[in-house]
Amino acid sequence: MTAVETHITYSNSYTIHHEDTYMTQEEDWDRDLLLDPAWEKQQRKTFTAWCNSHLRKAGTQIENIEEDFRNGLKLMLLLEVISGERLPKPDKGKMRFHKIANVNKALDFICSKGVKLVSIGAEEIVDGNVKMTLGMIWTIILRFAIQDISVEETSAKEGLLLWCQRKTAPYRNVNVQNFHISNCVCLQDDPIGNLNTAFDVAEKYLDIPKMLDAEDIVNTPKPDEKAIMTYVSCFYHAFAGAEQAETAANRICKVLAVNQENEKLMEEYEKLASELLEWIRRTIPWLENRVAEKTMRAMQQKLEDFRDYRRVHKPPRVQEKCQLEINFNTLQTKLRLSNRPAFMPSEGKMVSDIANAWKGLEQVEKGYEEWLLTEIRRLERLDHLAEKFKQKCNMHESWTAGKEDLLSQKDYESASLMEIRALMRKHEAFESDLAAHQDRVEQIAAIAQELNELDYHDAASVNSRCQAICDQWDNLGTLTQKRRDALERVEKLWETIDQLYLEFAKRAAPFNNWMDGAMEDLQDMFIVHSIEEIQSLITAHDQFKATLPEADKERMATLGIHNEILKIAQTYGIKLSGINPYTNLTSQDITTKWDTVKHLVPLRDQMLQEEVARQQANERLRRQFAAQANIIGPWIQTKMEEISHVSVDIAGSLEDQMNSLKQYEQNIINYKSNIDKLEGDHQLSQESLIFDNKHTNYTMEHIRVGWEQLLTTIARTINEVENQILTRDAKGISQEQLNEFRASFNHFDRRNGMMDPDDFRACLISMGYDLGEVEFARIMTLVDPNNTGVVTFQAFIDFMTRETAETDTAEQVMASFKILASDKNYITVEELRRELPPEQAEYCITRMTRYVGPDSPVDALDYISFSSALYGESDL
Repeated sequence: MTAVETHITYSNSYTIHHEDTYMTQEEDWDRDLLLDPAWEKQQRKTFTAWCNSHLRKAGTQIENIEEDFRNGLKLMLLLEVISGERLPKPDKGKMRFHKIANVNKALDFICSKGVKLVSIGAEEIVDGNVKMTLGMIWTIILRFAIQDISVEETSAKEGLLLWCQRKTAPYRNVNVQNFHISNCVCLQDDPIGNLNTAFDVAEKYLDIPKMLDAEDIVNTPKPDEKAIMTYVSCFYHAFAGAEQAETAANRICKVLAVNQENEKLMEEYEKLASELLEWIRRTIPWLENRVAEKTMRAMQQKLEDFRDYRRVHKPPRVQEKCQLEINFNTLQTKLRLSNRPAFMPSEGKMVSDIANAWKGLEQVEKGYEEWLLTEIRRLERLDHLAEKFKQKCNMHESWTAGKEDLLSQKDYESASLMEIRALMRKHEAFESDLAAHQDRVEQIAAIAQELNELDYHDAASVNSRCQAICDQWDNLGTLTQKRRDALERVEKLWETIDQLYLEFAKRAAPFNNWMDGAMEDLQDMFIVHSIEEIQSLITAHDQFKATLPEADKERMATLGIHNEILKIAQTYGIKLSGINPYTNLTSQDITTKWDTVKHLVPLRDQMLQEEVARQQANERLRRQFAAQANIIGPWIQTKMEEISHVSVDIAGSLEDQMNSLKQYEQNIINYKSNIDKLEGDHQLSQESLIFDNKHTNYTMEHIRVGWEQLLTTIARTINEVENQILTRDAKGISQEQLNEFRASFNHFDRRNGMMDPDDFRACLISMGYDLGEVEFARIMTLVDPNNTGVVTFQAFIDFMTRETAETDTAEQVMASFKILASDKNYITVEELRRELPPEQAEYCITRMTRYVGPDSPVDALDYISFSSALYGESDL
């Protein structure tokens, strides 16, 4: 029996007492079997192999376990390797006292770890006491080989045995009861071959050196227990390290999966934001284009294109904008729940940037529609004026046709006195007629000027025609004056004139002009936009009809003069030529035009009544639109107010709240048909050129904006509840806690879903917080980072969630990487690819920076800065 008595104390206060019965039996075995050369050979071989498995890490080994430890140097080195600690500096001399000093340093270190060495001295080891050396080595090996194996109240040896039993429990025909002769049926057919296979696999794949020969174990009645325990402990540490590495790898994979999912959401947000901003960027120039078309049809097509934009192209973009905000809020919630820094989109792609761009779009959109309607009104006015200009020009040009030739004639040179005087009277009548047409020329010029001021597209031809008429009119005036001067020079030579012809001419010309004016007025085009305006035209027409009796008297009087001429001629036998020398007008002309005037009067009545019917139809459209708008507008406002209260007023679970909101959303969606019907009424109004409505304060634009805001608000509110559910489930917050949070918030909520800082402080105090000024200021930076002066319900929930839930940390991830890196401050590319799935491994390799340190390999990577960056504590 060895002289060494052992008393091994472990970190968890598990102690192997040599007084124990079990250990007493073991010591009896040692006492007998140390005399057995086979056991001693097994121990020596096992201990030597175990020592070399550690010494090779320091670049050395031993050949003879008794001789190579005698000077204490390799013994001290072995202790440093297996403990990971530094021993005192060894003595360099080769004298016996140097060796004794070094061995004593090793023994002192062993004792400092709780191992009691009885009857072992440095002199015996230095002098080569074989049995003492083996006993001391066994003590060291047993202390360090099976350290940290402790199960319940068992000893380290029993703990190692229990570990073996648990690991082999799933296998049939395996029954491990001890470390020497346990029944292992699977070895019975070929025990030596099976053992050699096990030893080879352990050496190749687990880096466990071969410590025993299969023949020694099989051919020995009772293999050495200490040797077997030493060998088995290497398996224990190999498997324990692998399990620890697997746990660390799983933690890292979970963290990386969260990061990868968040990055995917960030990329999706960036893509959707870019597409929406690009659509806005392309659309705004189209809406800002204020180049008017030249025709009414082209401008009405522009209006139809704008309606398509509002009905077809914009609604999907409204949904995209809403979805973008929802995605952004969901992403921020996930980042907050995973203890990651908040997402900061690329420059120009913040939710506020998109909101500003959208606001700019709607501003130009509103201005565009107003511009379109203004242009349509202008073109409508232009078309009316252009047609009126053409009519007046046609009438004037018809009247002036041939007048210049007549005024240029010199017929008076060969005429008689009577003919001269007739020509003079005829010329006076022409001058009267000319003066009567002055008003029409001025009207033509005024219409041309207005067409120019309204930017008529064919203003050039209008100006050209107007200028021609004005130039001709000036020329007519000049020729008229020249002819008068000529006739007056010879008027003294002629004296007889037929007063009746002259009186007829003087009365017929104004009456004829009056009838021309009446026919022109009766055929005049008109444009009105209300019943009041058409009623004004009807009143004017009625006033005109009231003048017809007086006009008929004038007609009869004028025709009476003609009849008097005929009577005189008949009475005195005068042969008339049938031509009035003073005018080209005849009684038949007067009668024909009078019949035309009487025919045009009922036609004018019919036109006015048709316009009355059209204006009455327009008024019905106005009232029809107003009736619906006055219902829809308040309904939208009511729903907006209800939604603003629903998230805090509804009792029950978040799922109940979600169901209620979904029902609200479905009711809103079902209401869409009313909006569509109103859009149809609005389109009918625009097609009828109705541009105002005194029966309602709501325009279609008001309804559209309100409807879009209502859809966005209900979607946002649902998303907030979804995020609360996500927060509750991810953080383990119970429904009771959320109900408590909600009840506390509602109690202090005085601003419809928001708390002032003072109310928020009172709320926290009511929930048990002991707040100083510094701590409260810190909390306010969390719940109101933008310093708005209010705390929303979502911010309150987020804060209370952080206070009551736990999250993973950068330190935990670092610790996991440290396990995979075998306790190094860096990790290699090979280790990452070996320990992690391919996708996660490549994710780390592409993002980790190179580790710079003494003796670090070229593929060393810095996992510490990478772990910090995952949680926003540094930059990747």
